[in-house]
Amino acid sequence: MSEDRGAAFFDLDKTLIEGSSGVHFARAAYRSGMIGRRELLGDLWANVRFRLEGSTDAASEDIRDRILDAIAGIPVKELQRLSPGVLAGVLPRIYPEVLRTAYDHQDAGRPAFIVTAASHEMAELMAHVLVLDGGIGTRSKVINGVYTGEPDGPFTYRSGKAQAIVGVAAERGIDLLASYAYSDSESDLPMLEAVGHPVAVNPDTELERIARERGWRIMRFDQLRRRLRIAAAAAGIGIVGGGGGYLAGRLREGGSRTLLRLLRS
Repeated sequence: MSEDRGAAFFDLDKTLIEGSSGVHFARAAYRSGMIGRRELLGDLWANVRFRLEGSTDAASEDIRDRILDAIAGIPVKELQRLSPGVLAGVLPRIYPEVLRTAYDHQDAGRPAFIVTAASHEMAELMAHVLVLDGGIGTRSKVINGVYTGEPDGPFTYRSGKAQAIVGVAAERGIDLLASYAYSDSESDLPMLEAVGHPVAVNPDTELERIARERGWRIMRFDQLRRRLRIAAAAAGIGIVGGGGGYLAGRLREGGSRTLLRLLRS
């Protein structure tokens, strides 16, 4: 690859796919017996909040820590076997407009990468299935084919994402000024600012403000009706109080059934 060749970097959740990939991993893990109902409901509720409010630093750090704790002592192969279930949930939620954009970049000679705070395995799996050029995600340390529960490198979130793409660019001779980055969230501002052509996709309020001020391209096609359905269901769930654990309060049984039905759609 010549040194003046650009690339395209795509965030995963709410950019390449509708909603969060993590909830589909949670479903697959629940079906396999790896996590319980309480953990599943926590991840479903986190997905609802993510769809409505976008990512937050605290929530993303919490999810990373929970995932590392959950996979400690689990063989890599056991997680790999969840892939069919994860893909069954994720693939129908891909935004075709964004995937087409990725393919257009490839056709123009720019490799296309998925960059996500989710696991590196998830990023590579999605990149492989979608015929993209690579996945970049959060790595977990593995010893003798088993996850230790410890991170193996930076958390690919905020400045960590920018650090990751700078590393890939250095390895592959990619010119970041000639490159493109796509994201929905203000949290990805470091990644967007690291390239010459940032693009806001279904942006949250803060990213949309920044994009308009700086004249960045904005792509918007999130399904408003689905967002309103989620908001209505969330309002009826009956969240009360703060509390710890996996839920931001206490879910009434009827509300949890509503949430499960909604997130299956």
